[in-house]
Order: sequence, then structure tokens, then C-alpha cells
Amino acid sequence: MRILLLTHAFNSLTQRLFVALQQDKHEVTIEFDINDETAQEAIDLFQPDLIVAPYLKRAIPDSIWQNHTCLIVHPGIVGDRGPSSLDWAIINREKTWGVTVLQANAEMDAGDIWASIEFEMRDATKASIYRNEVTTAAVQAVQQAIEHFKGSEFKPSPLKQKLLSAKGKLRPLMAQNVRRINWQKDDTETVLRKIRCADGFPGVRDELFGREVLIYDAHIAEGLRGKAGEVIAKSGLALCKATVDGAVWVGHVKDKSHHHAFKLPATVLFKEQCKDLYDAPTCEGYQEIRYEETHDVGYLHFPFYNGAMSTKQCQDLLAAYQDATQHNTKVIVLMGGADFWSNGIHLNMIEAAKSPADESWANINAMDDLSEAIIRTTSHIVISAMQGNVGAGGVFLARAADEVWAHEHVILNPHYKDMGNLYGSEYWTYLLPKYCGEDHAKRITQARLPMGVNEALDLGLLDAVIQGEKAGFIEVVKSKATALAQQDSIYATLQQKEVQRDQDEAEKALSAYREEELRRMKKNFYGFDPSYHVARYNFVYKVCKSRTPLTLAGHRNKARREMRRAA
Repeated sequence: MRILLLTHAFNSLTQRLFVALQQDKHEVTIEFDINDETAQEAIDLFQPDLIVAPYLKRAIPDSIWQNHTCLIVHPGIVGDRGPSSLDWAIINREKTWGVTVLQANAEMDAGDIWASIEFEMRDATKASIYRNEVTTAAVQAVQQAIEHFKGSEFKPSPLKQKLLSAKGKLRPLMAQNVRRINWQKDDTETVLRKIRCADGFPGVRDELFGREVLIYDAHIAEGLRGKAGEVIAKSGLALCKATVDGAVWVGHVKDKSHHHAFKLPATVLFKEQCKDLYDAPTCEGYQEIRYEETHDVGYLHFPFYNGAMSTKQCQDLLAAYQDATQHNTKVIVLMGGADFWSNGIHLNMIEAAKSPADESWANINAMDDLSEAIIRTTSHIVISAMQGNVGAGGVFLARAADEVWAHEHVILNPHYKDMGNLYGSEYWTYLLPKYCGEDHAKRITQARLPMGVNEALDLGLLDAVIQGEKAGFIEVVKSKATALAQQDSIYATLQQKEVQRDQDEAEKALSAYREEELRRMKKNFYGFDPSYHVARYNFVYKVCKSRTPLTLAGHRNKARREMRRAA
């Protein structure tokens, strides 16, 4: 089938759906929902059999839904309507939630129902639940709806029929007065829920050091107490605020009155104010890096917020990795975080720097230092285990390991080009030909589209795909890593690894690859072409696209080719 994805942005759900529908052998193209005219133009160019809207911020125009079957992906159970579906589910402590695929009509979220999938709710942020449970259920529900659409006998159910038995109901946009924390009354669990239901967007309006801000990224602060509502400690990037029965860490903050009005680590935004605060020890603090060890295997967890890795975070992770290599183990597993493995350099921190060019240079060199340390490790077998999505330099950092394993639902974006034609580093010019081959290396770096694990496996970016529920991923990784560490052949494998490293170095030194990559990157950062700086600014400040990139809008590429041929 010819399927048009009409979406506000190419977000995680849309990317996963795009990959899944292509794997199902559908012809899929994407159009950003910029205005009525561009949407209609996309339909005229592509002539889709079906329009699917995975992520919209406005209603589909009457002129479109009245003439085409348009299926809306709504992140709520049957009967649920309104723009704050997940927010209300978290605030109300729903045990189960779901995704409903319904047909667009004159009333928002009130069309006939084509499919619905429910799932158990986790105690997690809205952003995490959306990326995982909602996205997985959405793919399943859309695939189910497509099968229904293809069958002539299926008739979608009118919502009015379902409302008699449905749990869901119409709810308004969740306002800040609902999210507002009462620090003198709300217990820790309530505070966490309020912040988590707004994580990602829009944040919770609160006060820090007398300034009104939006807060995100909350975690329980074990063992810390203080006067409710006061900032009592700091740890790494986070500030600790006391509740009536404990305390919470606030990792990220947005101050709309600040000249950098985007999310930044709390201690970065309030650097001066928190100088005299108590430094919490690791056991009580906001842990960005955690090491554990069992059965000759060391596991390094680094759940950096949104997968971004600043200069200091890279340096801290490098120190933790170097320490791990000194342990009497045989295998090291780089676990990343539950939602992201890594998305490369930290664009927000770069944008906030006095010199974004200098900070870009420092950040990419710190990424390279980490990548080089992994490549040069001959004392251990190193595995990158991807629980969550991975993008840009994070993909090549992961490939620096001997083996790369990924959960079946992981989406990879192994390219830099959309960020102002960045050339990229992390030794990709060494790693991709080595593991993927020259032809695949070119295909990987020139493409600007996300890929699923099957394609990544075929191209050599992955060595293994782990099937099954996401909740069981870590246990499967631990079982596989333990088995690897206990193999009698592991010493021979390590010896061969050392021999191969020496051979590769003799053929061309790693320093030469790095120098060549960074020479190109320097032009991106300091050259006359400002494309990278413009693209980074647009990304950080969430500037809406004025058109759909041609890499996504295949229907527009086809139209341009036909126009050229006609000319």
C-alpha cells in the first residue's frame, strides 16, 4: 500500500512507524503538517491509499478527511480524548493505558475506532512511556488497522457505541495549576508524579533561588531531608529540593527569562547560587554513571538525559571506563540508558557556551577520547548493549566496541548530515569500513533516514538483536555476557584482538583517522559556512520546519525528478 505519514515532526514514534511499515513492504513517505496547502499538495503528488497521522498538534482539514481515509494515532485508551492523555494517566495513577487508532472526522479524537492496544503503566516519565510502551502499542495498532483497512468486511466501531463501556473520557489540556507542586503538602511520590507527567514537555512551573522556572528530570533523593521547598544539596548536574517527607533531585531546568531559554542542567543554570550547597555523596546523589560487576563481567550504565553527552560527561565516562578496565574481569558491557544509548555531542550545552565553536571542538574531542579508549582496549571483550535508541556520534561510539547488541525495537540514526552537514568523527572512517565494508559505510553515512535493527544487522552496525519484552533485556544481556566471559576460548580471543589492533595500527594509525576527521569537523565549527550553527540553533530552540526535508518527502523527490525529465 501507499501510505502517507502526516505528522507535526519526525519524532520517535513516527520514526519507528516509518521503519516498521517499510519492513511490511508498504511504500511510505512523510509530510510535515505545516499548513492545509502543503498537506493537500503532498496528497496530490503521492496519491496515497491511506493517510496515517502518528503525531499531530492540530485537526486534519475537512477537505482532506472528507475525501481520504485518515487514521489518527491517539496515545490513550478507547474513549479517551484530549491533548494531555498521558499526563492525566500518570497523575491519576492509571494501572493500564493504551493507544487507539481512530478515523479523522469533524470532532477531535471522536472518530470511528479501527484498532486499540492496551499496556501496563510503568512508574516512569511521560517521555519514557511515550518512547517505549506507547510507541510499541502504536506500531501494533497501526499494523492492525491497516489489515482491517485492506479487508472489505471490517467496519470500524463508532465511538458512541464504545462510550457506554469505555473507561476513557474527554479531558482538557492539563494546565500548570494542576501540575503545580505544593511543597508544604505534597509528599515525595506526588512531587515525582507531577514532574514526570510533564517531562519532555511542558515541564512543571516552579521556583528555584527566587526565579520562576520549568523543571524536569526528577528522581528520588535517597536519605536526604530538609525544610520543605528549600534547595538543600547538589550532585553533578542536579539540585536537591526537600519535600515534606524526603527530597527529590531536579536534573534539568528551563528559565524562559534567561538568555538561554532552553533546557539545561540545573547546576549549570544556577552555577553561582549553588556554590555553597552540600555535595551529596554518590550513594545519595543524582547518578549519571553507575558501575556494577558480576561473574567476570563489568557493566557500565550511563543514562544521560535524552542521550546527550557533554564534554564533562564524556570525560567522566572515560574515567569510569578506564577504571573498569583495571578490574579483574574479562568482559565490559556499555549499557547506556533505558531510553537512549547515546545521541552524541550535547547541543544544548554547546549552544549555551560562550563560544559554541570552541565547545563543539572540545565536545567532539572528548567523544573521540572515549571512542579511542574503547578501540584500544585489548584486556577485555567490550560490548555495547543498546536498550534504547541511538543517534549520530552515539552510533559510531557504540561500534567502537567488539560487539554491538540491540533490543529489537531500537531505532538507529547513524548520520550527521541533518545537523548542518556535519562530517562526524568518533573514528567512523576506521570503524565503518572495518565492520561494515566500504560500500555499506558510504550508504550508512550518506543516508539521512532512521533504520531498524534488521537493516543495521545487515549493514554490520549490529552483531546481535535481542528479542522479547524490553523489561527482560538486561537479564538477557547479562546471561549472554556471562556465557562469553566463561568461554575457554576467551583468552585466545583477547590475544587475537591484540594482534589485530597492532596490525590495524601498522596499516594506518588511529591518530591519522582522527586528524583527518577533525580537519573536516573544524571547517564545520570554524569555517565560513554557518550551516551547523544554524541547524544547532534551530534544534535547540525547537524552531518549526518551514518545509518537509526532501530526504523524508519521497513524493516530492519523485515529482522533482519527473519535472527534470520533462524539461
